[in-house]
Amino acid sequence: MFKERGLTKKEAENRLKKYGLNEIKDTSTTTPLKILFRQIRSNFIIYLLAGAMLLSFFIGKSATAYTLLGIIFMVIFVGFIQEYRSERAISALKNMLVHTSIVVRDGKEREVQSVNIVPGDLLILRNGEKIPADCLLIEEKELRVNEAALTGESKETSKKIGSEKKYSDENLVFMGTYIVHGRCIAKVLHTGMNTKFGKIAGLISSTEKELPLQKKVNRIAKYMVFLAIMISILTGLIILLRSTVLDKETFLSILILVIALSVSAFPEGFPVVLITTLATGAHHMAKKNAIVNRMSIIETLGETTVICSDKTGTITKGEMTVRKIFANNTFYDVTGTGYEGKGDFLHHHKKIDVGADQVLKTLLYDAVLCNDSIIERTGNDQEFRTIGSPTESALLIAGVKAGLFKEDIKCKRVQEIPFSSERKMMSVFCEINNEKIIYSKGALEYLIKKCRFIQKDKMISKLSEVEKRKILSYNQDMASDSLRTIGFAYKPVKTFAKDHFEEDLVFLGFAGMEDPAREGVKEAISQCYSAGIKVKMITGDNKETALSIAKEIGLHGKIMEGTELDNLSDDELNKIISTITIFARVKPEHKLKIIKALKFNGEIVTMTGDGVNDAPALKEAHIGIAMGKNGTDVSRSVADLTLKDDNFSTIVSAISEGRTIFRNIRKFSTYQLSCNFAELFILFIGVLLSPLLGWQIPILLALQILFMNLVTDNLPAITLGLNPSSNDSMLEPPRKNSEILNKQLFILLFFTGSLLTILVLFSYFLVFNILGGTQEYARTVALFSLIGLEIASAFNFRSYRKGVLNRGLMVNPYLFYASGISLIATFIIIYTPLNKVFETVPLGIDGLLVVVVVSLSLVVIFDLLKYINNKKKLFDLEHI
Repeated sequence: MFKERGLTKKEAENRLKKYGLNEIKDTSTTTPLKILFRQIRSNFIIYLLAGAMLLSFFIGKSATAYTLLGIIFMVIFVGFIQEYRSERAISALKNMLVHTSIVVRDGKEREVQSVNIVPGDLLILRNGEKIPADCLLIEEKELRVNEAALTGESKETSKKIGSEKKYSDENLVFMGTYIVHGRCIAKVLHTGMNTKFGKIAGLISSTEKELPLQKKVNRIAKYMVFLAIMISILTGLIILLRSTVLDKETFLSILILVIALSVSAFPEGFPVVLITTLATGAHHMAKKNAIVNRMSIIETLGETTVICSDKTGTITKGEMTVRKIFANNTFYDVTGTGYEGKGDFLHHHKKIDVGADQVLKTLLYDAVLCNDSIIERTGNDQEFRTIGSPTESALLIAGVKAGLFKEDIKCKRVQEIPFSSERKMMSVFCEINNEKIIYSKGALEYLIKKCRFIQKDKMISKLSEVEKRKILSYNQDMASDSLRTIGFAYKPVKTFAKDHFEEDLVFLGFAGMEDPAREGVKEAISQCYSAGIKVKMITGDNKETALSIAKEIGLHGKIMEGTELDNLSDDELNKIISTITIFARVKPEHKLKIIKALKFNGEIVTMTGDGVNDAPALKEAHIGIAMGKNGTDVSRSVADLTLKDDNFSTIVSAISEGRTIFRNIRKFSTYQLSCNFAELFILFIGVLLSPLLGWQIPILLALQILFMNLVTDNLPAITLGLNPSSNDSMLEPPRKNSEILNKQLFILLFFTGSLLTILVLFSYFLVFNILGGTQEYARTVALFSLIGLEIASAFNFRSYRKGVLNRGLMVNPYLFYASGISLIATFIIIYTPLNKVFETVPLGIDGLLVVVVVSLSLVVIFDLLKYINNKKKLFDLEHI
C-alpha cells in the first residue's frame, strides 16, 4: 500500500498525524498488562530498589530484603493505578465527541453515529463534512474533495458519478478525506479498517507524543536526579570515612542507604502526577463542555491574551427565529419562538393569509426549497428537531407557520450552486409543475447586486438604483434592531443549460431573524476584562447587526468591515489591530490576516471557527476552537479544543480551568522538590553535625526513607494536582513566563526545604540531646516529624496567599484523605510489630507532642509569612 502511494511508513504516520486522522488506529485499547510492563520497563527506581534488595539478601538482612520487595510492588502498583486511570480518562475524552452522518434508511434521512455506518448505506454528504467510509458516488452537485490525507496534495479534487459495475478512483470518495465544496449522495462500499485509509493506518505504529509540559518537568527532574546522586554519594562517603568498622556488611549497608537516599530524592512521581493532573483537569473541562483534543494546549490556555470569537452560535444562541419579513413593499411580523411550528404572520398586528399575498408566498417557497436543512417532528405537537444550519432551519420553521412543508411540494431539484463564503449566496434549479425556476438566497448586499427586477403583487418591474438604496436602508434598520437578514430572489427560465443562472434575478424581499445573545456572555466578557484578556468579535453579518449585539453584551471599541481589511497592508493592520474590537462582513481569509497581525503584536490568540475555510485560521492561532454542535468535521479535525455547546462562556471557563491546572502543576512541583531537598539535606547535615552532637548516623535509615518517599511524598503531590480552582484565578493578567519554576518558586522551594530540614534536626536534637532519649527514640521522632511536616507543607501549598488555620481542611478533600492514609500508615510502622522491620519504637506523649508542635509551627510560620506578604507584597505571588 505504501509503495502504491509512494510513501514510507514514517511518511504515512506523519501524514495521518498532520491531518488529525490517526484516530482510526484504536489507540485507546492499551491493556492493563501493557501499562504494567511499561511501568516496570520505564521506572529506573524499580531497578535501584531491586539492586538494594539483592544486596540485602547478600548480607543476610532478609527482613530488609523482603520489605524492599514489598516496596517495589507498591511502587509498581501505585504507578500502574495512576497511569491506568489517566489512560481511562483520556480515552473517555476521545469518546465524548461523536461523529455523526446523515444516512438514508427506509426512505428517510436519519442522523446516525458514523461508527454505525455499514456497507450498502446511502450517505448524504455536504460541504465541510468528513467522509466516514469509502463510498461510490450516486449523485453529486459541484462536488470537490480534499484528499490530502491520502495523497499529500492539498489540491481540491473533482469527482464524478459512477456505476456499481464499473468505477475508478474518480467515482469514489474515501474515508478520512473532506468535502470542501458542494454535496453528494454516496453508497457505502467499505468501512473501518477495510477502507484505503484504514489499510494505511493499520500498518503504522501508535507513537506517544511528548507534551511541552512533560519536557519541562523532565528537565527539572534531570537536574534533581544529578543533585540527589551527588549528595547521596557524598553522604555515603562521609559515613564510610567515619565508620570505625570497615567490613563488607558495613560497606553494603552504606551502599543500600545511598541507594535509598537517591531513590527518595528522585522525583519519580513527576510524570505520573503530571499526566494525572492534566487528565483530571481535561475531564473537569469536559464536564463544562470543553473537550480537549490536544493535551499540550492546556499550558497555553492560561496564557491567552486575546479571544477572537465568532458571533453567530457562539456569542449568540444560534437558534434563529424569523421575526420580520419585507416583501411586496410591506413589513410583516412573524410570531412564535425557537423550533416550534406555532406562529402567525401579522400586518399592522392583524393576522393575514399568506396564500393571498403572491410575493410573500413565493418568498417562502424560495426559503423552503433553496434549503439543505431537514426538520422532523419530535412527537410533541408542532415541535421539531432540526438537522442542518440554524439559519436554514429557521426558514423551514417559518414555512411551517405558513402551512408550507418541503416534503409536500412536488419539486425536483435538478441542479444547485452551493453556498460559498466568497459569493455569500446559494441557488437551486427546480422543476415545479413543468416550470423551471431558479431560487436564490443570500446576504442582501450581495444578492441585490444580482437582481435586475423586483416583484410587487403579480407585476415584475425593473429594480431601480433608488429602490435598491431604499431596500438597503430598510435592511440597515432591521440590522440595527439586532436582526440578522437574508435576501431572496428567483427567476423563471426555459432551460438549465446556460451558465449565467445568478444574473438578472427577480428580487422578492428579505427576512430578519433574531439570534439573541446567550445568557452569561455579558458576564463572561466582563470576566475576560478582569483577567486581562481582550475579546474581539468576528462576524459575517453587517455592521449594524454586529454593533447592536456588541452593545447588548458590553463589548466596546472600534469596528472594521471586511472591505476595509482588504484595503489594508499587513504593516498597516499590525499598527491598528489592537484598537479594533469588532470585525463585520468578514470572510474566512480575513480571520487568518487578523490572527497574524495579533501574533505580530505578541498576543497569545484563541480563535473560534466552524466552517471549512476556517481551518487555516484555527491552525494558525495558538489555540483553535471548533464548534461541537454546528461546526464542520474539517474545523474539528484541526482544532485544539471543541465546544460541545458552542458557547462563548465555555471558552472562558476553559481558560480559567487551564490557569488552575498550570497553577496546580507548579504547586505539586515546588512541594515535591522541597520535600526531596529536605530529605537529602537532613541526612547530609546530620552526618556533618554528628561528631559535634554525638549523634548516631544516619539519622534516618534506608527503609524509613523509602517508606516516607512512598507514603508521604507522592500521595500529597498527586492530590495537590487536584486542587480546586480559586475564585481569583480570573482576576489576574495572563502569565508571561510559562516555565514551571520561576525565581519566586525557586526561593519558596529552597526556603521550605531548608525550614523542613531545620525543624526535623531540631526535633532530633531536642529528644536526644535535651530530653535524653535513645537514638532509636530520637530517630522515630525525627521520622514522624518529617512526615508531619510534609503533610503540613502540602496544606500550605494549597494556596500561596491564603492561610491554613483560617480555611477548612476539606477545601481539597483528596489531600485530607491522602494525609489520613499517610498518618495511619505511619502509626502502623511505629505501633505494630512492623516496627521491628522499620527499626522504629513506640512514641510516648512527649514524642508525639514534639511531632505536633513542630508540624504546627510550620503552619504558623507560613500563615504569618503569607499575611505579611499580602500586606507588604514582598514577593510577587500573584502570578504563580
